[in-house]
Amino acid sequence: MLSSVPRTSARKIARSVPRLAPKLASQHAQRALHSLTARTCVPSITSVRSAGLSDSHVLGQKRWATSTTPHSTASDPAEVAAIEYLEQGTQKLEEGDVQAAKELYQRSVEIKRNAGSLFNLGVTHYHLKEFDEAISAWKESIELQPSSADAHTNLANAYVISPVPRADLALRHLQIAHSLAPEDAEIAFNLAAVLEACGRLEDALTYYKLSKENGVDRAEMHVRNVSAKILGQRMKQAEASAAAEGADKSQS
Repeated sequence: MLSSVPRTSARKIARSVPRLAPKLASQHAQRALHSLTARTCVPSITSVRSAGLSDSHVLGQKRWATSTTPHSTASDPAEVAAIEYLEQGTQKLEEGDVQAAKELYQRSVEIKRNAGSLFNLGVTHYHLKEFDEAISAWKESIELQPSSADAHTNLANAYVISPVPRADLALRHLQIAHSLAPEDAEIAFNLAAVLEACGRLEDALTYYKLSKENGVDRAEMHVRNVSAKILGQRMKQAEASAAAEGADKSQS
């Protein structure tokens, strides 16, 4: 089952100017927003990350957002206006008013399209179960900033929980996210979950173990479960081989 809640930040957004937007997804806001349940067969993904952008990620660490782009400046009137709407949207998101946050983020994007505003807009679409729109926003955010592991993770989650799940696309984006943030325990867990659902148990076990080593305690249960599945498969294969060998001997 997917635990499909936006993650608290997108990372590696280029910063050539000071960070201007406020901290996003306070503990109160996270509690208010962490309420969606997956509706697919994929094992539980840890979370979808809420708007917030930073250069590095530590599991559970609060992060800070930026609405600036590599070529923008704080003196750009359009940039300033977009930032104001982004900040207002962030405030609404923290208050749990997702619809109002979406409208403000949309206004920010209309004024000045950048990876941060599009990422945040995707989060609101996701919480409102507007999965096609969330996918569109996160895909555009990735086009502008392909090194955001969180954007790839969120996009993967949207592909999994959408009415027509795309495990293949989810797997692709989680693999990219893991390559961008190899020590991120949540990403490793999510990747393991999709791999397990696709029947790739050996690979899933590897990433569940990595997730556990890096701090996701509930990964231990999945390590046990997947290990048992692998053992069961091997026993069935051994039994099938023994039966086939016995049949060959009886015919000779």
